[in-house]
Amino acid sequence: MRPDPLRACFHALALLLVLLLPDAGHAQVPLQPLLQEHRAAIAAPSRGTAGAMVAALLSSGHPEAAEFLRRWQDRGVAERRADGVFLYSDDAGGLTEIDGGRTVTGLTSRDVAPIRPNAGVRAVVAAALVPFALSDPDPERRRAALDAIARSPDAGQITPLMASLDGEADAGLRARKARLLTLLTAQFGPDRGDRLAAIESLAGDTAIEARAVLNQIAARVPGAAAALPAGANIARVLEVGEDLTETEAHDRLVAARLAPPRPTAKDLRDALSAHIEGGSVGGIPLHRLDTQAMRLRAYEVLEAAGRVPPRSGPAEVTQAVAAHVFFEAYSEPDPDITAAAEQALSATTRKIALFQGADLILDGLSLASIFFLAAIGLAITFGVMGVINMAHGEFIMMGAYTGYVVQLFIPDYTVSLIVALPLAFAVTFGAGVAMERLVIRHLYTRPLETLLATFGISIALQQLAKNIFGTQARPLTAPDWLSGALTFNDIVGISSIRVAIFVLALIFLALLLYILKRTRLGLEVRAVTQNPGMAASMGINPDRINMLTFGLGSGIAGIAGVAIGLYAQVTSEMGANYIVQSFMTVVVGGVGNVWGTLAGASMIGFLQKGIEWFNPSNTLAAQTYMILFIILFIQFRPKGIVALKGRAAGD
Repeated sequence: MRPDPLRACFHALALLLVLLLPDAGHAQVPLQPLLQEHRAAIAAPSRGTAGAMVAALLSSGHPEAAEFLRRWQDRGVAERRADGVFLYSDDAGGLTEIDGGRTVTGLTSRDVAPIRPNAGVRAVVAAALVPFALSDPDPERRRAALDAIARSPDAGQITPLMASLDGEADAGLRARKARLLTLLTAQFGPDRGDRLAAIESLAGDTAIEARAVLNQIAARVPGAAAALPAGANIARVLEVGEDLTETEAHDRLVAARLAPPRPTAKDLRDALSAHIEGGSVGGIPLHRLDTQAMRLRAYEVLEAAGRVPPRSGPAEVTQAVAAHVFFEAYSEPDPDITAAAEQALSATTRKIALFQGADLILDGLSLASIFFLAAIGLAITFGVMGVINMAHGEFIMMGAYTGYVVQLFIPDYTVSLIVALPLAFAVTFGAGVAMERLVIRHLYTRPLETLLATFGISIALQQLAKNIFGTQARPLTAPDWLSGALTFNDIVGISSIRVAIFVLALIFLALLLYILKRTRLGLEVRAVTQNPGMAASMGINPDRINMLTFGLGSGIAGIAGVAIGLYAQVTSEMGANYIVQSFMTVVVGGVGNVWGTLAGASMIGFLQKGIEWFNPSNTLAAQTYMILFIILFIQFRPKGIVALKGRAAGD
């Protein structure tokens, strides 16, 4: 029988209407009656009643239930006092009907009662709305739902997360959904094969969230029993005397109620005191209870009579421990799952070790660059002139304060930094030249007097800084582009300021090499360094070279002060924190040599960071060990890593 074309067309049209209006039936059903069924839980919310109410609304299938809960969670619902009808409210005090959305007027604050769910109730609602928020048109709500999943992962989140993945248009949110799905599958996946695949994909993943999931899968709980429990996923069996002491083993038995506790001195005293009868306890006179053995004997008599709780003596402790086996069992019952998690954790541990090594290298390079900047000026001064300048640290302090003063007049931190660097060089260069002309030049060939004089100048400069700037630390603020950090992963990272200092150290290294190797001033400096008498006979003025060299070294210290002040406190004593490291860098590397200073700074920087890695809680001990190592090093190589021939080397 052939179908009627008109009837077929009618059926197709009806089907089209059904597809276009899938929620027509629901839209006609008001939400208010459903809310009134749970009026008490909505109007007076508590964490104990919120869960059942939220589950009832969501399970009803009403299309507006999720929106109501979202508004209720955000404290956007009020109750009309007259009849208990719920209304939507906004921040401006406006009220609208929940069904239909019509504006409600004529009500005052006395007519409505705002509903204020507490943080615990809002957390319950947020967790329940996660499946709905995963496909919300608003990307911020989807992101908030993913944050909620990350904070409180649950097996029930796998299905909605998987369903929302294909329709996710935002590439970043899609990647995060896939990531969370992998983590949830590894921890809660219903299919064993999917769990194993997810766990294997996390091998070598150093992210904190991935390590947390693997650690939870491989979590162990201590156990004790007469024999290993059948079917348990045993991680390892503990040997008494090797893995735990007899006392620790017995404490586990006591905690598991497998053995009575040991009597303590207080237990014995209290029990015996409570059972004194006729000047004796358990038939033993009081004057004989002067030893622990007699007190234990009296307690055993009372125990045998059932008058005190049973307690374990030394022999009973040994016997109880010997009669039990001690072990660690996985919380996860599937041994293949835990084996995969252990393998993944091993791969992650190896990768973390590599990253920690890389991070240690970055820290060493950073510290070496700081020491290089602080010491290069001193190395040039000491190498050419043979002057031990104890005021070198104060030139670093002067440079830092110069940067601070510049920022007082130039609020743009980038521009102020550009101005402060050359200005700090000019200020400290002038101060160095003045110090050389007024003091140092009169004390050549007299090292002890030079040391004492520069030490006195150091104290005077510190006091002058205190009088001008006070004793409080002054801020030297870095620009915004230096306020962050260069982060490679959860383990390897370095602050942007330290990267900038490292780059600045490289620039100065190249600049000094160019000056010393390619300019007339550098040629004259090297000539005076190697043989001042011969240099003078060739028309070079050693006195002028000494002045310029001292000024150059002081100017470089001023630039180092600006760089150091960006992350360290700018105080009058800040230079004293670097003078010792600067001298060690110069002596270890080799005086008067740029490459020697670089080698010394690298050696000291990496050595200090390496020692701190073994003892991170005590940096003072690390510095002490470093100084001892340097003293031993100098005994075997007194001229430093790169020895310089010339006056500074003692030739």
